[in-house]
Amino acid sequence: MSFNSLGLSDALLHAINKKGYTTPSPIQEKAIPLILERKDVLASAQTGTGKTAGFTLPLLQILSEGKQWKNRPIRSLVLTPTRELAAQVADSVKTYGEFLNLRSTVIFGGVNQNPQVREIRNGVDILIATPGRLLDLNNQRLLSLSKIEILVLDEADRMLDMGFLKDIKKIIGLMPLHRQNLMFSATFSKEIKELANGILHNQVLVEATPENSTAELVIQKSYRIDKKRKPEFVIKLISEGEWKQVLIFTRTKHGANRLSEKLNKNKITASAIHGNKSQSSRTKALAGFKNGTVRVLVATDIAARGLDIPLLPHVINFDLPHVPEDYVHRIGRTGRAGVSGEAVSLIAADEVGLVKGIEKLLGKTLKSDVVEGFEPIDKPEKHSDQPRKNNYSKFKPKGGNSKPNRGRRR
Repeated sequence: MSFNSLGLSDALLHAINKKGYTTPSPIQEKAIPLILERKDVLASAQTGTGKTAGFTLPLLQILSEGKQWKNRPIRSLVLTPTRELAAQVADSVKTYGEFLNLRSTVIFGGVNQNPQVREIRNGVDILIATPGRLLDLNNQRLLSLSKIEILVLDEADRMLDMGFLKDIKKIIGLMPLHRQNLMFSATFSKEIKELANGILHNQVLVEATPENSTAELVIQKSYRIDKKRKPEFVIKLISEGEWKQVLIFTRTKHGANRLSEKLNKNKITASAIHGNKSQSSRTKALAGFKNGTVRVLVATDIAARGLDIPLLPHVINFDLPHVPEDYVHRIGRTGRAGVSGEAVSLIAADEVGLVKGIEKLLGKTLKSDVVEGFEPIDKPEKHSDQPRKNNYSKFKPKGGNSKPNRGRRR
């Protein structure tokens, strides 16, 4: 199937062609026609499946063909859990809407609100926002959602994890009852289904990948490691494997900072990204990681959620996540676009219990090795998969945070 068969306008097809895309991804193929039919859609899609274009393309077409208001009130709201995801959705809207007479802007916290307010006052058709900043501006009566025609909740599961349910309900109460609603989520938990039932009308379910599945092209490796020697092992992996681009997950912000400093001291350029970092430093770190000036990005789960990093070859779980679903999100950042990737997990003695939850979710055993010289000092918990002894000299790497922070506004 080609984009030409999805019912998109010539202006959108021109933008798609300019971007270099010819074939829609499974989520795009399934969701776009349904959205163009003005149906409410609940879609299951991981980051990296093309889900953003899956809703931005039909959204742009519907608004461009609808009533054109002289003063350009906000007609579509895309709500995202993090600043980084909001910025990336905004970029997608501008890219695909290049040849349309539509305006869009993005608002999020952590930066001065005045430039954002000026954009809104000048008139925008599409607003991309995080819940906190949106409610702040609404409370100041600096925007209105009374003309919303289409609502998109992107990464709805993460918004619930971050404690945004109350904010979402407040925002929905500011919009007209009659509107089109679209929800995109990596998982279909009980909470997500309850939220969808309260928002969507006669919803159509779209699934691009099996729930909680891991990418087939991701090579998963696990090592039992002495907790104190994890940084040293990471340095060995990156240096001896000559890895050029690595995303590392830590459980805490402090842990991300410490590991980043350790890597830099060992002449491996690294930047940490987490909620305590300013928006400008987060943007700078991500830009450096994408252009190759920063070799390693060390991130917490919430800060990294939604980051669009194409062709990422390596992911390291420096700390295992407490929530098994986060393991799936983490390793799903590599092995995209038909290119294989590698996900390495470092398991300390006190993390063996977390492996069981991940294995239960995946439905398979994660085999782990012990590397000579890095053996766990503490006796690990009894586990069905006993580690296999492995000499590090024979191990040839391929070249190439914590529990959800509930209630914290991003």
